[in-house]
Amino acid sequence: MKNLALLSAIVLATTFGLIFGIMPAASALSWNWSYSATGIAANGTFTTNDTPNDLGFYQISGITGTRNGEIITGLQAAGTPIPGNEPFDIDNLISINTQQLTGNGFGYSTSGGNYSSLYFASFLQTPGYLEVFSAPPITPGFENLGLEDSELPISFSATIIHRS
Repeated sequence: MKNLALLSAIVLATTFGLIFGIMPAASALSWNWSYSATGIAANGTFTTNDTPNDLGFYQISGITGTRNGEIITGLQAAGTPIPGNEPFDIDNLISINTQQLTGNGFGYSTSGGNYSSLYFASFLQTPGYLEVFSAPPITPGFENLGLEDSELPISFSATIIHRS
């Protein structure tokens, strides 16, 4: 009976060690990003997971930076649209490949109460990146873009700067 108890303790300790002691700690990637167009200048950093999905995209989990001098205050939750661009949900994915954003892109809010969503527009005659900008007063629905809102072509780039 002592041998069975000892064997059980060894198996239990080994199992806990394998599960809790050898598993690598979760790590993240830090990225510098920027985009621009006439009258638009934005830049900052992303935090993503460190493992790309099957298509080579990393999940963005955090964002900092500025857009035209306004501080970026938050990342829009994946699976939701930025206010004023309903029903176009964002996915918060980024890649190191030539096409760095998906057709859903990522979105964020700013200290001025504005929202931006960037995505890759493969449907254009010359595919490229677009920014949807939504400013107060915000009327739900992309078909209700006001004079303060826009959807413009941009130059976008992002590079990995640090693995933690």
